[in-house]
Amino acid sequence: MLFPTGHHGAATPAPVVPSTGRFQPLGLDQVRITGGQWARRQEVNASATLTHIEHWLEREGWLGNFDLAVAGGLPGGRRGREFSDSEVYKLLEAMAWELGRRPDGDLEHRFGAIVRRVAAAQEPDGYVGTRFGRPGQQPRYSDLEWGHELYCQGHLYQAAAARARTGRPGDLLVEVARRSADHVCAAFGPDGNQGVCGHAEVEVGLAELGRALGEPRYLAQAALFVDRRGHGVLADIEFGRSYYQDDVPVRDAEVFHGHAVRANYLAAGAVDVAVELGDEKLLDAVAGQWARTQARRTYLTGGQGSHHQDEAFGDDWVLPPDRAYSETCASVGSVMVSWRLLLARGGAQYADAIERALTNVVATSPAADGRSFFYANSLHQRVPAEHVATDEVSKRAEASLRAPWFEVSCCPPNVARTFASVAAYVATVDDGGVQLHQYAPAEIRAALPSGEPVALDVVTSYPDDGHVEVHVVGAPAGDWTLTLRVPSWSSSARVRVDGAPAREVGPGAVEVPGPRAGGVVTLDLDAAPRFVVPDPHIDAVRGCVAVQRGPEVLCLESVDLGEGTRVDDIVVDTAVPPWEVDGTVYVRAGTLGASGGGWPYTTTDDVVPRPRPELRDVALVRYHDWANRGPATMRVWLPVL
Repeated sequence: MLFPTGHHGAATPAPVVPSTGRFQPLGLDQVRITGGQWARRQEVNASATLTHIEHWLEREGWLGNFDLAVAGGLPGGRRGREFSDSEVYKLLEAMAWELGRRPDGDLEHRFGAIVRRVAAAQEPDGYVGTRFGRPGQQPRYSDLEWGHELYCQGHLYQAAAARARTGRPGDLLVEVARRSADHVCAAFGPDGNQGVCGHAEVEVGLAELGRALGEPRYLAQAALFVDRRGHGVLADIEFGRSYYQDDVPVRDAEVFHGHAVRANYLAAGAVDVAVELGDEKLLDAVAGQWARTQARRTYLTGGQGSHHQDEAFGDDWVLPPDRAYSETCASVGSVMVSWRLLLARGGAQYADAIERALTNVVATSPAADGRSFFYANSLHQRVPAEHVATDEVSKRAEASLRAPWFEVSCCPPNVARTFASVAAYVATVDDGGVQLHQYAPAEIRAALPSGEPVALDVVTSYPDDGHVEVHVVGAPAGDWTLTLRVPSWSSSARVRVDGAPAREVGPGAVEVPGPRAGGVVTLDLDAAPRFVVPDPHIDAVRGCVAVQRGPEVLCLESVDLGEGTRVDDIVVDTAVPPWEVDGTVYVRAGTLGASGGGWPYTTTDDVVPRPRPELRDVALVRYHDWANRGPATMRVWLPVL
């Protein structure tokens, strides 16, 4: 199957389309995932998750708020939190990407029906929102700290950019977003309100809408919002201004801090602004913050945020597994930042981070049927949860079972829009050739910036094994290079071109000059399970190991231990490397004996050696599969014998 080969620039159907940078993204009409885990995720997303989200938005009245706005039923009948409008817009974005990936008449009809309800509620001056500004409600923009008005409109803009880029630039949703963005530019421009939104998002939304519509005013407004933040323009709160990144200007910050979702969305918007304005100092600042955040404030899974009370980053090295908040949306945000930095500057470290977060957090959130979700993603569950009702809204984001909906349900539609557009993260092009960043069975039908067509088929069972074949169906007539990512987790790798001898390659990017049409480039990665040791600065897991198999983090789940054995009693013998049998990974482990009771501390002089426990084989599961077998306890980091 051949895809269209154009679509560079604003028309590319992809979430991020910068006008310049190291790499150019490929759109959903140029990359099609044909099998494996991501194809399954996309199919479930399309067949179940989108309908599930639409049902709950309707049932909980969050969609109905727009109807009430038209009928004069606000504020009395309004339901949902102040930011509930944004979940409608994220659903529309997910639907737009899915329609761009695979047209569907019924989905198109449902999409249009929702857009018409939103459009009917838009005010004459372009303002869109159901929580503020009408009789009986607080005035517009009277609560920038918590109101989320600009945040909601930012998600509207991302949905509209998706619609415009998937071939419908004159769509009603695009016109609604254009009028809203014009209003925001008028209200918050250089001579207007000098505030910012307490939850970053409008910045990235304005940037993407500006790119999609070729409107520089929107990018200029995004730049204003980025540069205003950090100067104390928002009121101080109990968590401090760092909660919404208003304590330090973006250019001066050392590391991502405060609320983890806000921090990532702001960084993504800052990269957009830096790229479009050619602001290398701003881009340097965000790249440095990203590097320090990955090195000191990110969990093994790629999750971010160790504070529950404020959903925030902790200090450097404060990464307790049992208190990991690791909100699903924070990892969606981290993917957004990493991808933008990759497009801007290149670097396999960004693709590594995307893979880690997608595989071990975003993919962990939804259940296999796509109808229940984790909000937070702990790395150590000490107490099994009670069963979650399938027809009730969950009040607890920390539950160890996935819930169908939450009072704050930002994560389900965030997962949906990410899965619908995940093919856009697979590959890029530049003047020299094609770069593969993520591995999945896929068809790539694209063109280099010169217009030369290229056609590749990726054949692999990744991540079940590390064998990746790239079949060159069609090659450019001139010189070109195929570049493959060698993940940092692979201790060894070999690349082979057709029947030539394989050569050893190290982590990073490996270039294969000029593979011919009809040829096959093979990459073999070492995806065997292995122990991972934490940096000793991470106090909470010092003396523990985790197990990783390829990009997948594994965990111990109580359902595999038998009656009466707790995950907290298991100790691992690291003298025996983990091994795999028929797709299941095992470790040699023992069980701690019962405590002696009484005071649990003693001096070094009085320590009585514990008898060595009897060892047995213990099965591990993929972290993203845990809690699919009912209530359970779980841990990723395992104490060493």
